[in-house]
Amino acid sequence: MDPNHYRFRDVWRLTAPAPVVYAALEDVRSYPLWWPEVREVRPTGEDSGDVVLRSLLPYRLVVGLAPSRRDPVAGVLEVTMRGDLNGWTRCTVTPDGAGGAGSRVLFEEDARPGRPLLRRLALPLRPLFRANHAVMMRRGRRGLAAYLAGRAAGDG
Repeated sequence: MDPNHYRFRDVWRLTAPAPVVYAALEDVRSYPLWWPEVREVRPTGEDSGDVVLRSLLPYRLVVGLAPSRRDPVAGVLEVTMRGDLNGWTRCTVTPDGAGGAGSRVLFEEDARPGRPLLRRLALPLRPLFRANHAVMMRRGRRGLAAYLAGRAAGDG
């Protein structure tokens, strides 16, 4: 087992339709509005940027994101990551529930720390790193659900 290799898989179920969820996830610049751990998004190009992350553990990560796949028909968004984390993240958004009124988001991530300190601490702190990720994902789902509910309420 390589302690510096992380694979994550999370599922979010949301009441918003899949196209609405896909559009929100595609708009990375809006993440700080609804995802508490995404502190800042710094555009570096038309479709790329650096995302500043901070969760429960006392460190922040700066991760450069560049799209590698965008397929609204299949509901797939994938980015490559570089910087404090290297690898990729993919979201697959599909209809869920009666008549597709809701959505299911499958998050998959394959990453390795880029920061030397994180690599040195990988083995002793692996359980904390995984727990930190779980908290971040749980809060992201809640934040996105509230954000989309607020936008829907504003439409009416």
